Amino acid sequence: MDKVTPLPSMAPPTPGHPNPSQIFSPLDTQFARFMTSRSGLSGTAADRFELLIKRLSASLADGHSCLPLTSAEEEFLSTTGDSDGQGCPRSKNGVSVLISADITTPLVLWQSRLYLQRYFRYELRLAEQLKGLAREQCVVLQYKAELDACFGKEQEIDWQRRAAEMAITHHLALISGGPGTGKTSTVVRILGLLFLMLGPDLQIALAAPTGKAAMRLQESIAASLAGLPFSEDIKEKIPTTASTLHRLLGVRHNSPHFRHNHTNPLPWDVVVVDEASMVDLAMMSKLVDALKPGARLILLGDKDQLASVESGAVLADCIQALPENTITLQKSYRFNQEISAFARAVNENDSSTAWAILNREDHETTAVSLLHEPMATFISTRYSRYLQQALAVHDDDRKEDEIRQLFQYFKRFRILCATRRGTGGVEAINRQMEQGLAAGGYPSQPGNWYPGRPVIILNNDYSLNLFNGDIGICLPERTALSNDNNPDQFKVWFEREDGSLKGYQPYRLPACETVFAMTIHKSQGSEFAEILVVLPDTDTPLLTRELIYTAVTRAQKRVLIASDQTIFHAALNRTISRSSGLHAMLTSSG
Repeated sequence: MDKVTPLPSMAPPTPGHPNPSQIFSPLDTQFARFMTSRSGLSGTAADRFELLIKRLSASLADGHSCLPLTSAEEEFLSTTGDSDGQGCPRSKNGVSVLISADITTPLVLWQSRLYLQRYFRYELRLAEQLKGLAREQCVVLQYKAELDACFGKEQEIDWQRRAAEMAITHHLALISGGPGTGKTSTVVRILGLLFLMLGPDLQIALAAPTGKAAMRLQESIAASLAGLPFSEDIKEKIPTTASTLHRLLGVRHNSPHFRHNHTNPLPWDVVVVDEASMVDLAMMSKLVDALKPGARLILLGDKDQLASVESGAVLADCIQALPENTITLQKSYRFNQEISAFARAVNENDSSTAWAILNREDHETTAVSLLHEPMATFISTRYSRYLQQALAVHDDDRKEDEIRQLFQYFKRFRILCATRRGTGGVEAINRQMEQGLAAGGYPSQPGNWYPGRPVIILNNDYSLNLFNGDIGICLPERTALSNDNNPDQFKVWFEREDGSLKGYQPYRLPACETVFAMTIHKSQGSEFAEILVVLPDTDTPLLTRELIYTAVTRAQKRVLIASDQTIFHAALNRTISRSSGLHAMLTSSG
């Protein structure tokens, strides 16, 4: 195999440095103009200030919590204004009209970073509370025998056992690990040990960022109970129902605030959050703020996955800053070994090994390979059984069982795309899929409702308990008014966190779209038996090592990738870097 010449990184410039080609959104521009109009600046100083605010706004949209500044930019924002307008004007007491080093102004300047006040408050409050949790250690007597019973006597390093020991002796536990390393089985044992040591009245909550991640957590915990070395009384105490973080904190309609906060804390003694890498800065801050005094927090996640869609990279910052509260599980148990080896090569930027695994001659019998057949044919074959099942669902007493089975069929295969638009993007593949169905005689109209149409919710609707990323399946619904002259109505069915099903008429749904293909970002928190990862035919800064790693680790049995070698290598050669002050705040002595 030919050796690949590394490509120069196409990653965008560091957010703190000017980028002449940067494109600002109308929101960036209008917000910057609004702030500049109230700054008291004029001339070149006003232009300079407006550009900084545009870049701050654009950085927030890209998931950064702040804008790193050069020394010259920091000096400009810190300098008292004069008659020439060369600095930011300040009031008589020396505090800027718009900028200060604390939360008294709309903008905050802190350690060469420019913040919107809200994000600075989130980071500062979160850091203070996490440092307090991290310092709290628990005096637990005689737990070695219980650890031996759970994990066996430690002959060599047992990372699961060490994670359990850390979690039962600390109020904050960060447990990271790739797929198959046993994060869930470890935390189930931790919960059993806590019941043993702290008593049967312990109140424990399980949560995840999304509904599908919550369902996966409770499925994993339920599957782990039988093999636990605890009495039946202890096993019955371990919770098997997980909720979304929104539901845990208590949604308030038409409000960014939750029912539970520092004045009305959560009742739980222990809160476990799975897929913590997906939790953004604002949500994590609100969660920690709502913990009652003395509560324990256990965060599970994979630090190498994509960070949250919203601001921050909270889990990664916490793991880096709080090593005494962190254990990284390193041994893979049940994960497919070929996929595991490929994911490891991706994560280590070993592009030669990763491409060699993809490009083996025995691709038909391997768990990881390039796609060798025409994409349209392959996709049609993979979804044919699912669509046949959708047409076969009956409107009778067995309907819910058939719908549950249909969801299982749909989870067997998924197309994961790096981009929404362009060749190989979500929109193009979903459109081609629906056009192919119609051309093949399937009773469908592209973009309209038809039996088996899978959709993904794009906006939260708290009144319907539907959230961004939830997936539903459209099926015919015969009503009392249906007859030969009145075609069947449709309902879109969703799986709830508690295992129940709920159907809605399509007109009631928030914004949604067809989801035979979905973005890799949207796939976080999900698992599928087989995936097809489609990369674009031209390079883009969106393609990163974390993106490919996240996609690959969604698969349980097989990974196929549609890409050429140059694009694949470019993605592995680029990493995501989120600008944040959380790590600095967590490691400061204050």
